Amino acid sequence: MTDFLFRDDSYLQSTPATVIEVTGDGGIVLDRTVFYAASGGQPGDSGTITRADGSVIVIAMALHPDGDKTRIAHVPAEGQGTVEVGEAVTAGIDWARRYRLMRMHTALHLLSVVFPFAVTGGSVGEDKGRLDFDMPEVPEDLPALEAALNELVAGNHAVTQEWITDAEMTANPDLIKTMNVKPPMGQGRVRLIRIGDVDLQPCGGTHVRNTSEIGRLALGKIEKKGKQNRRVSVVFAE
Repeated sequence: MTDFLFRDDSYLQSTPATVIEVTGDGGIVLDRTVFYAASGGQPGDSGTITRADGSVIVIAMALHPDGDKTRIAHVPAEGQGTVEVGEAVTAGIDWARRYRLMRMHTALHLLSVVFPFAVTGGSVGEDKGRLDFDMPEVPEDLPALEAALNELVAGNHAVTQEWITDAEMTANPDLIKTMNVKPPMGQGRVRLIRIGDVDLQPCGGTHVRNTSEIGRLALGKIEKKGKQNRRVSVVFAE
């Protein structure tokens, strides 16, 4: 079981750690990590693992091995070296990439406020994100919705986390905005992300501390993906 340090501090960029496992395909599992593993539409982090002798292993991605959400495997890029179980290392993320993902992921929470429809899917990218909505028709005044989105961004809303039990999550289904993706349950408690008095929803991803960090946004394409499914993209405008 790995201690996910990013849950309590998504701004932590590196940590000393101990290798507790090397998977059959070379994934490095640590006792603690700052790497977010691909999940919920957010890509896994990339970065480095530095050994005690100073040699560096480039990590191409982080994922949950065999779908085990209690472990994170750090997958080396092709041609990189390996480590031994019990070895002391330092794990560090590509911070510039992570921070853009944090900004975009938080932006998508706000997009789900501006577009008050059930969410059927989503994806977080470094430059563009998108949500799929159960939305029969495209709203007429898109410039007004874009302005409302940027008003939320500029509203200086604090982004915080809190936890509820699985049972409390089950008893409060209205918190769940996603139709096809279940909240991160199964470990006894569920993490909620609160954005001021604007939004509250279950999420296991990484976010900025304040909406003002997101920066100005622009709505991108709105594509029809089914009878009632519409894909709404958002990009950084600056």
